[in-house]
Amino acid sequence: MVQLLAVCAGYFMVILDVTIINVAVPVVGRELSASLTEIQWITDGYTLAFAGLLLTGGALGDRLGNRRIFCAGVVVFTVASAGCGLAHHTGTLVAARLLEGVGAALIVPGSLALLQQAYPSPAERSHAFGLWGAMAGIAASAGPLLGGLLVTTVGWRWVFFINLPIGCACLLLTLRHLAPSPRHGGRSLDWPAQGAIFATVALLTAVLNEAGRRGWADPLIIVGAGLCVLAAALFVLREHLARTPVLPLRLLRSRALSGAAVIGLLFNFGFYGMIFTASLYFQQHRGLSALRTGLALFPAVAMTMFASVLSGRLARRTGHRPLVVSGMLLAAAGLAGWAAAGAEPAYPLLVAPMMAAGFGTSFALTGSTTTVMTAAPEGFSGTASALFNTTRQVGSAAGVALGGSLLAATGDFTAGLRTSMAIGALAYLAAAALALCCITPRETPDLTG
Repeated sequence: MVQLLAVCAGYFMVILDVTIINVAVPVVGRELSASLTEIQWITDGYTLAFAGLLLTGGALGDRLGNRRIFCAGVVVFTVASAGCGLAHHTGTLVAARLLEGVGAALIVPGSLALLQQAYPSPAERSHAFGLWGAMAGIAASAGPLLGGLLVTTVGWRWVFFINLPIGCACLLLTLRHLAPSPRHGGRSLDWPAQGAIFATVALLTAVLNEAGRRGWADPLIIVGAGLCVLAAALFVLREHLARTPVLPLRLLRSRALSGAAVIGLLFNFGFYGMIFTASLYFQQHRGLSALRTGLALFPAVAMTMFASVLSGRLARRTGHRPLVVSGMLLAAAGLAGWAAAGAEPAYPLLVAPMMAAGFGTSFALTGSTTTVMTAAPEGFSGTASALFNTTRQVGSAAGVALGGSLLAATGDFTAGLRTSMAIGALAYLAAAALALCCITPRETPDLTG
């Protein structure tokens, strides 16, 4: 149990930083005189580095040992959090957030790989993954409330300083209670591929962030989109040619692994896009304080606290596919309900849609995670974890960036918000359809594609 606590403490810190910032960025923007685009970068700079370097973190963990890379990530993340709290300029804060993302990219692949190492029994592993997902729910639910409380009492800088004691405790527990991980030193790092995937994620995030300010027909946006496609193509080409690819393309022939990775992208797109746009809506459109915004968002994130554990227990009877499908359909109904609620809906009308989206997203997380990790071949658990979490963070970055761009581009705040919610609902529906095709009824891994 201490092993599980050590691993989950690191993951808790990473996810807390995703949600705690949402209620703080409007205050940070006012104090640092940041524009809406700069506010998006404060949020997405972290996600960009996180998503762009996850495959690097997974490859380093497989090569050098997952415990070693996990601990290195905790140190980097903790130091970067201190830098965020001490920042006095927007550029400095964005740079520190990027460094936080680097630390997160080292922590997350190692966390799943360490759980797989510590719990070899399938039943114990499914339970551990359920608790790992529940930790994400606890962090997600604590983030808005804790962020609102800190911002209104001691100031927004403590949104970052709160990570320091968590990081220190995580490092001590990991070094004391988790055994060193096996290394695969003969597997070299494919730096050209790492650069290509980072460029793909960075360009995608930049295009989505800037489109709202510049317009979709702006030459820089068109060029950026073209370069993003080119970088993705170069990554695929490099992986075909590399002797030791960072992401062996044969892994993607597993329908279960690749399908679950795309499902993770879609549900993160819907959920974190909703959290970001709703946070701006409550503070900038309805004039709520940071603390009251945290309270307003609480129904959405509170449902995630137990949905992962519940799905982990139910999966023993039903398998994961019906749980993922039902979770995605429920979340789709939630965001569609918000989109249809009208231009100025009363707050009680928004509670059920937010609860549905939060519950459905977390309900699907355990099944998607188990599907990916079960389909991973021996020696590639870090890489599989990195792939899954890369697609999830790309989804988060795209959801935040597109949501912010829609708010900026339409000129009508509520119209942009409702459009964002409708697109999120479509993403959830696509995830449900994909789950029907890619997740087997009783979770038997499919390695043949």
